[in-house]
Amino acid sequence: MSLAQLHYTSASAASADDDGGGGGAHFTAVSAGLPTQVLAEAEQLLRYEPPADAPHRPTTDQLRSLPEAFSFSSLPDGGHLLSRAVAFAGHGTLGFHAHAVHLEAGTRLPGDVLPITAWRSPSWASTPPDGGAPDRISALPASAAFGPEALNDFAVSRSPWLAAVFADLRQVCEDPSEGRLVLVERHSADVARWIALASAVLPPDDAHRLTFTTYTRRPDRSPHRVVGVLPQDAPQDGGSGAQALRVRDCTGARPGEPVDDAWAETCARIWRNRSPELFRAAAELPGGPFAAGPLAVAALCAGVPLAAAERAAAAEWAAERPYALDEERTHRLTDALTDPDIDRTSRELAAVARLLTALDGRAPAAVTASLGALLVTEAVYGGDVSVAPPGRSVFAEPDGERVATALVEAVGDDLRAELATGGPVVPDAVPGRGVGRTVQLLRIARLLDVDCADLLPDVVSRMARSLLDKGAGDFGPVLLDLLDEQFDVRTALLGELDRIAPQDPSATERLLADVALPFTGAQALPHLRMCAAAPEAGAGGGEDRVKVLNAVLRAGGMSPFTEPLVLRTAVGLVWGDTTPTAGEARLLLAGSTSDAHRTAGTWAVLVAAALGAPADDAEAPELAHDLLRGFPQEIDARARGALLLLEFARDVRSGAADPGWTERARGLCAGAEPVEPGVREQAFGALAGRLLDPDRPEAELYAFVHSDDPGLIAAYGGAARQDSVLARLRSDPAYVADCFTVWSSHPHAGRAWSETRAALLEEVLRPVVRGLSAAEVASVEEAAERAGSSRTAEAFRTWNRPAGLRKRLGNRLAARVRRS
Repeated sequence: MSLAQLHYTSASAASADDDGGGGGAHFTAVSAGLPTQVLAEAEQLLRYEPPADAPHRPTTDQLRSLPEAFSFSSLPDGGHLLSRAVAFAGHGTLGFHAHAVHLEAGTRLPGDVLPITAWRSPSWASTPPDGGAPDRISALPASAAFGPEALNDFAVSRSPWLAAVFADLRQVCEDPSEGRLVLVERHSADVARWIALASAVLPPDDAHRLTFTTYTRRPDRSPHRVVGVLPQDAPQDGGSGAQALRVRDCTGARPGEPVDDAWAETCARIWRNRSPELFRAAAELPGGPFAAGPLAVAALCAGVPLAAAERAAAAEWAAERPYALDEERTHRLTDALTDPDIDRTSRELAAVARLLTALDGRAPAAVTASLGALLVTEAVYGGDVSVAPPGRSVFAEPDGERVATALVEAVGDDLRAELATGGPVVPDAVPGRGVGRTVQLLRIARLLDVDCADLLPDVVSRMARSLLDKGAGDFGPVLLDLLDEQFDVRTALLGELDRIAPQDPSATERLLADVALPFTGAQALPHLRMCAAAPEAGAGGGEDRVKVLNAVLRAGGMSPFTEPLVLRTAVGLVWGDTTPTAGEARLLLAGSTSDAHRTAGTWAVLVAAALGAPADDAEAPELAHDLLRGFPQEIDARARGALLLLEFARDVRSGAADPGWTERARGLCAGAEPVEPGVREQAFGALAGRLLDPDRPEAELYAFVHSDDPGLIAAYGGAARQDSVLARLRSDPAYVADCFTVWSSHPHAGRAWSETRAALLEEVLRPVVRGLSAAEVASVEEAAERAGSSRTAEAFRTWNRPAGLRKRLGNRLAARVRRS
């Protein structure tokens, strides 16, 4: 293969225009056969603009210090141009000379060498050739500039920037729309060394296609993927799409931000370790371009230390291809992954677990046992509950059994201690998280045959309480796995959950909605079965909550008479934090004996239902009567007083109350303070209602009127305004007469009565009487006379006269009194 040559020369760079083109530049020699289009494209690529501070007439040393623009450029036809442009001192001016070779589309340099190897090749010319078309050349021998040690030294010197540069390099190679990578160095030779480092880490095809230039004044106009600039020409990061510039200034402060790219980090660590041969070793392993796994595996097998993300990449790659490594490299990889002196992340441990699964049964027991021991140790002391214990098979054969025995000696006591106390006992351990941690430790104990039978009651007690308090969270699946694996734990835990379910049935219902616990075996577990059935029972019972309760009880499979605590669970499931109505409470009491409610503790719910009932709930007094007889020892003095008030209302309405109603009501209220509003209104309302009845005991009315109790008398005033009383007044003249007689009597009984009776006469009775016909008014007068006397009838007539007449009669009466 031969390469066509191009020589492009400028007599004076000082006359260059602002866009970097060399004024007066022209081709001085071109190999025969190059298309005109290639020359036109090359002319734009070969121009050279010296640094802004370059001397006009440089000395020899100054000339040598000027940057070289070594470039590999792509052409529109798919070909490439490899070139070097350098400054030279002309006739009193500073010029440049560019020497290039043309690679046709689909071809590479002779020997399939990378373009960067031609940096400072002895074949490059610094001045135009003498006359004629230059011959084609067959090779560009490499110089000694990029010897292995020189590149290793350079890589170590640029350690802080390696990973960041490689991450950017990956971006611009994988997606050209990501823009260009700009490398800021004081010398163009250092940019060339960067490109040599990059070419070593890139996949071969990407390395051969990578376009670059070691120097330009105008990086924003450069067509290359990697661009070198001097510090004075360094741009800022910016732009978007193909115009974006990823600037890495290797002459300034070290980058502080971490690089989240396992491939780039692994490349950087290999170069820092002076082991570039590992790039070739990794290329022989299966994996896609820029895959971190092969690189990380090659590095770990060679003893290169890696961080957690890169180790995870190695383990993930090996887990997907357990057949790709021979036994020796598998041993080396597992030795590196199980190094005891490194900190591990959750991702790395998960990758190790996947690798162990892939190697189990395929690799020697010594390999699988070491990985299993790592997972067990990290689970016990790391506190990461996402780490699942390995299977028992990883400790098979004598080698694996020896590792398991050593593990028991190392972690057994600490494992039992944490299970016993519920907290970490090793100073550096991270506390576990509730149920997930307990499940993890129990599975490890079973794996290692650590006897924890004596600890099981306390362990499941804590686990059950935690499940009800916090739920299973993300650990539902592993909990079910544990219950499937360990029958003794399953039996103990389900029994404990059933035992404490009556204390918080709503939490138990939520737990069972999240985790389908397997309680379909021989255990009775009535409370768990009820909690599981509650949602369906609630949907089927609709608004009838007693029907729902009976359905829930049936699901438990036990009668409240044999297991009273099912009542507490059922009531908690149906009513939760609310209270049954008085009617519902009466049905609950009737459905089970008082002994069952007493044992279950649900009698307190029934009492709350009675005391919390509204004033118009007719069931509340009946419920109170039943409760006072069913729970004489359980109800405290205050609640008993309130229930007696309700029972008093029942007795007053039925006529069974003993004499002395007013004093009885007042005494019960005093002993039941603070009295619930509904209870007070029930009792006072019942008393007022009976006193508004014409067949009331007059002694009770007299005692009531003269009690001067504002609360009682206010209740009487409220009852007199009820619709039932008003309707009777409008339809029964005798009742009007009776109410007039009562409300116009006892004027000196007390202020409360005086104000109330006066208000009732004016606000209740007078509007009713005004609406009566003359015949009805006459009937009222007759009834007043029959019930009282003629003076009562005359008093009613006087009260019923128009206001003006009443005033004149009153004045006459006053005058007679004064004269007398």
